[in-house]
Amino acid sequence: MDGSGTGYLKSACDYVHLNPVRAGLLTPEQPLQHYHWSSYPLYLLAPERRPPWLRADRFLGEWGIPMDTAAGRGQFALQMEARRKAEETGDFKALPRGWCMGSEQFRQELLLQMTTVQGSKFAGPEWKETGEKKAERILAEELERRGWSIQKLEYLRKADPEKLKIAERLRAETTVTSFVWS
Repeated sequence: MDGSGTGYLKSACDYVHLNPVRAGLLTPEQPLQHYHWSSYPLYLLAPERRPPWLRADRFLGEWGIPMDTAAGRGQFALQMEARRKAEETGDFKALPRGWCMGSEQFRQELLLQMTTVQGSKFAGPEWKETGEKKAERILAEELERRGWSIQKLEYLRKADPEKLKIAERLRAETTVTSFVWS
């Protein structure tokens, strides 16, 4: 998830942190931090008491809290409780959906990283998009190596030996079954 100021990181984290409220696992009197099966209480701890994998600086920054101090964490808790009340009254906007939340540049960076991962660890639309991105890269490499344009490739007959070599590489290195050059 892209945390570069688009608001997606904050929205997704808020949504997850408020799940215990929506599920009825907390009474209205219990603060959010009483639900211990969430990472939310960890954000309220001093940095040295948090697990090393929990990075609070970006998330607090999304809330407009510039410093990870006791006062900043207290402000975060107050804002989350206010968000909780807003949700309870029905004033809550749905999160955007999809496998990637962020800018197009962030999406392209993820796709590039995913094309280097061996095995099918991803499923659904992200895996399909990754395969397509890899196929585009391979096709561009093969066209450049031959000094061809996409128009020349389209003009050649299906059984052209060089065209078959490109298709063979695409089949060997990607999961793409059909390909439309964009």
